[in-house]
Amino acid sequence: MLIIYLLVAAVFLLSFANGANDVSKGIATLVGSGVTSYRKAIIWGTVWTVVGGLIASVFALELVRTFSADGIIKSTIDLNQSFPIAISLGAFAWVIITARTGLPVSTTHSIAGAICGAGIAAVGFDGIIWSFLGMKIFLPLLFSPLLALGISWLITPLIIRLSSRLHRYCLCLEVKEPVTLRANIGESAATLSQVATLPETKVMASQKENCEQSLDSSHKFEVLDILHWLSAAMASFARGLNDAPKIAALALGAGALGAHLPISTSFIIVAIAMGMGSILAGLKVTQTLSEKVTPMTSQEGFAANLTTSVLVTLASRFGMPVSTTHVSSGAIFGIGLKHGKKTVKWRTVLEMIFAWIITLPVAALLAYIIFWIIN
Repeated sequence: MLIIYLLVAAVFLLSFANGANDVSKGIATLVGSGVTSYRKAIIWGTVWTVVGGLIASVFALELVRTFSADGIIKSTIDLNQSFPIAISLGAFAWVIITARTGLPVSTTHSIAGAICGAGIAAVGFDGIIWSFLGMKIFLPLLFSPLLALGISWLITPLIIRLSSRLHRYCLCLEVKEPVTLRANIGESAATLSQVATLPETKVMASQKENCEQSLDSSHKFEVLDILHWLSAAMASFARGLNDAPKIAALALGAGALGAHLPISTSFIIVAIAMGMGSILAGLKVTQTLSEKVTPMTSQEGFAANLTTSVLVTLASRFGMPVSTTHVSSGAIFGIGLKHGKKTVKWRTVLEMIFAWIITLPVAALLAYIIFWIIN
């Protein structure tokens, strides 16, 4: 039973690290374009990440099968729970280190590397189905950032053109003078009078200048900013939808690993831990993607989020383990290249690419060592 508790703890830690490093991928554009503050953006991204992680338990089960040992290891007969524990801890160690240093890396990439390292330690190099890893994991990871960059490059001008008209409008929540409501309570002569004072509110769509001319007070929300908030929610939801099954697969283990947790319990643990990591440790990577890659407008941030959410949601539905990090970063790179090469902060970009390159071997080495120690 102790080994099961260790497995749950290892999966919880990996989920926490995932939240710390990956919450930024859906909400960095909100801060980078000046729409909101870090605190509000991270809370918004956390909520939708947790929702996506929970919905994944019924929507994205194909990814659980992709990341189970049955499809990766030729024979799982001799495996035990130390295999997913080594994978979880190996991936966790690398992801949490990069989260603390502000480098956005891929949890998917880290898990893939850890699977290779723990697999080699457990069954040897020839015991791994490398063709499956190449087709189902490595190719999607390789091409997803390039695809995101290309789509972002193409649709950003279209989004800017379509949103230029919306940019002139806002939704106004107008608060007028309070209205007093009076109701008599009781039937005797000594009737009590109950008074309630409520503000009269009115929601209207209007041009910006009209919002400023409200009779009393109003809260103004630009239509484009509302769409940007919604796109950030979609991207965060898609991230939870795509990442939770990969981590839950480790908690569930492979079909031959013996006793597991129920599917619903695994996803709940993963989603809660992702939310905790997002809230408690998601700031540094968000700062990197918001401020240290390229300047962006609200229209461009909306386009990047739209690209990320559509690609990652489709990938989740069809069991393709793309990296939200690679997709969202590729979309933001596309914005920078559209501005011109001089607007891109190449030192940060090169540091990110270097971190992506070494993620596989470092996670593999860590998982290999941890598996050897446990056994």
